[in-house]
Amino acid sequence: MAKRIFITGASRGFGKLWAEALLERGDKVAATARDLKTLDDLVAKYGDNILPLQLDVNDRQADFEAIARAKDHFGGIDVLINNAGYGLFGSIEETSEKEAREQMETNFFGLLWLTQAVLPVMRAQGHGHIIQLSSILGVTTLPVLGLYNASKFAVEGLSETLAAEVKGFGIHVTLVEPNGYATDWSGASAIQTTARPEYEPIKAAFTSGMTDDMWGVPEATSAAVLKLIDSKNPPLRLFLGKYAYPLIKQAYESRHAEWTAWNEVSSAAHGK
Repeated sequence: MAKRIFITGASRGFGKLWAEALLERGDKVAATARDLKTLDDLVAKYGDNILPLQLDVNDRQADFEAIARAKDHFGGIDVLINNAGYGLFGSIEETSEKEAREQMETNFFGLLWLTQAVLPVMRAQGHGHIIQLSSILGVTTLPVLGLYNASKFAVEGLSETLAAEVKGFGIHVTLVEPNGYATDWSGASAIQTTARPEYEPIKAAFTSGMTDDMWGVPEATSAAVLKLIDSKNPPLRLFLGKYAYPLIKQAYESRHAEWTAWNEVSSAAHGK
C-alpha cells in the first residue's frame, strides 16, 4: 500500500534522492524546497504523486500550513522526514551570533515546528512515523563543527523524549545518524565562519584526517531508508555508513572508562 510521505529539504542531497526513491516505488510525496524549480524534474516524471511545496522551515506558521496542505491533499501523512539542514564550519570562538542562531533555527527549530505540526495529524490517524535526520555528530563530536554538533545533540534529546511521549499514540520516532557522505552538506550547502589564524592548525589537522573512503555514496542510502519506512517496529536510532558504528563504539567505550574512573567521586557527591 502506498505511503504518504512529507519530506523537507528535497531540492538536493539526501532529500531529493529519498523523495525520488519513494516516488519511484509508488508512494505519494509532499516535497518541500525553498526554490520549487529544483523539483520540476520530479513533478514532470511523477505527476500527481508529488506535491511540491515551497517552504522555509524556519517559518513556524508556514510549517503548520504546509503540513495542513499535505494532509488535505493526500488525506493524511504516514511519515514525516525532517531532512532540511546544513553544516556550519568554524571554531566556536569564530562563530557569530547570527551564524549560531541561524544554525539552530534551521537544524533544530525548523524540525521542532514541523514535528509539532504533524503530531495532531498522526494522533488522529492512530499511526505515524517521524524520521529525524541527525548525524553521528549528534552522538559524538568533531572540532570546527561545534554549532552543528550542538544542533544535532539537541535533535537527539528532543527526539528521544518525543519517542517516549508518543509511543502510546501509535507513532514511531527514528533518528537517522549518517557518517560523512558526498553530498552538498560540506560543499555548496555549507556555511563558513570568518577564520581566525589561531585555529588554522586544528582545521588543517581535521581536513588532513579525511580520506575519500570515509565519504559514503549518497545513492546507497535509499534502500536503507525505504526499509526503515516499511518496518513495523522501526528502531529509535539507525546509523548510515560503515564508519558510524565503529566511531560511536569507540566514543562510548572512552566515556564509559572515564565514568568508571570517576565513579567514586560521583557517588560520594550524592551525600548519603
